[in-house]
Amino acid sequence: MAIAGKPLTDWDSDVLGCCQDMKTCCYGFWCCPCLACTVSGNFGENSCLPLCDICGPGILAACGIPICVPPAVLSLRAGMRNRYGIKGSLCKDIVLSCFCEWCSWCQMHRELKHRKKNPTVITMQNNPVVSMQPIPTVQPAMMMMPAQPVATGFMSQPTVVIQTK
Repeated sequence: MAIAGKPLTDWDSDVLGCCQDMKTCCYGFWCCPCLACTVSGNFGENSCLPLCDICGPGILAACGIPICVPPAVLSLRAGMRNRYGIKGSLCKDIVLSCFCEWCSWCQMHRELKHRKKNPTVITMQNNPVVSMQPIPTVQPAMMMMPAQPVATGFMSQPTVVIQTK
């Protein structure tokens, strides 16, 4: 599916493409929670959202609710694909979120850096707005209403008296 007539594109880098950006690779290796919070904030979401992936499974498991798909990395990955028109599927996002979470955060960080260097440009045409309003018409003068109300229904006729001489 294409967004606004634009064909879907690939990710700027592969999931295991850490050699393309060593700074992001080191950032993700030494402090992946910080990298995840940076990606979330740069994408326009709450910077603390990735803490759900870190703290959530432990807290939920303690309550007896098993969770295997980290919700923050999955939702941000799907949201990024949707916003930028990147090829992929929700199934692939789930697999990468479950088994390559840190690599997925690094890939999203590299993608955001690439998009920041090469922003998506949307060209809009400025079409003049034409206001289509009806032509004003002159209303006829109001009829004067009688001061006393007119009785409706049956009216009796005045009695006519005829006099003869």
